[in-house]
Amino acid sequence: MDTVQDLGRYGWQHLGINPGGAMDKLSAQIANILVGNDPGEAVIELHFPSSTFFFEQASLIAVSGADFSATINGEEVPCMRPILVNKYSILQFHRIEKGARAYLAVHGGLDVPLWLNSSSTHLKAETGGYKGRVLQKDDEIGFKRPVDLCSLLGKKEFEVLPWKTDSNWGDDNHAKEILVLPGHEWERLTGHSKEIFFDRAFLITNQSDRMGYRLKSEPLSTFTNEEVVSSPVSFGTVQLLPNGQLIVLMADHQTAGGYPRVAHVISAHHSRLAQMKPGDLFIFRFTDQQTAEELLTKQHQHLLQLQNACKFKLDELLNACN
Repeated sequence: MDTVQDLGRYGWQHLGINPGGAMDKLSAQIANILVGNDPGEAVIELHFPSSTFFFEQASLIAVSGADFSATINGEEVPCMRPILVNKYSILQFHRIEKGARAYLAVHGGLDVPLWLNSSSTHLKAETGGYKGRVLQKDDEIGFKRPVDLCSLLGKKEFEVLPWKTDSNWGDDNHAKEILVLPGHEWERLTGHSKEIFFDRAFLITNQSDRMGYRLKSEPLSTFTNEEVVSSPVSFGTVQLLPNGQLIVLMADHQTAGGYPRVAHVISAHHSRLAQMKPGDLFIFRFTDQQTAEELLTKQHQHLLQLQNACKFKLDELLNACN
């Protein structure tokens, strides 16, 4: 399930085309920032077991998000660090240390076509990204703006550059807490079901993918069986299924749905949810609109500070090539 993704394809939901994009947009932006790209540049979203990559030319790369125990030519390399990689090197991933999705960015960006102003892979439409599909053995992806980095590496196979970051942007909430706002149909839940929503941990089941996470817990119920008119949904919408279980819509969600929308995961916690996988447990906690906006602002400030710091460091580095 390794695909090319960016921050999404917006402005087409009225035609039934969902935004898609990276599941963990925070980590995707961090990977790009570390290598000096625009935060919205296309990256490769990796799931474990992940692809192996052979570099035909020297590159500046970064891996963010999940830790899949990366190595270059058999030697361990860290996540969240920019790495100079010489030509004919091999990047591999060996085991899951934490997280569910990693992101690989290459300086200059990936040379893939745009579809409706986005490079994200749309699997159902079989377009966008690399040939509209998951990556396969022997696929070749070019670099949009290749840079000659050989003078910086010399005879070294790779070099981990001395600055780093992490995804800790100042969120004080517990790692297994997902903050939500009430959905349009929240009041349809019975009092007992509302208690379950906050008092129980929810299990992410194996029937989960980029479209949505199906959850398992004690079934919830509503006061009425009245059907809901199909209405717009988004990344993070929590819907109540007919069997009383919940589903959280993720990056490849449909554009509209007819199940009750009992809650919405706040935007600042999309990345936290995206790094969870089947078998993980988490709990929901209500918050308010102001807190949700403040957390998202704090996340954006973290990215901006990182972008300014990395640009200063990378300008120095790349000037040495000229």
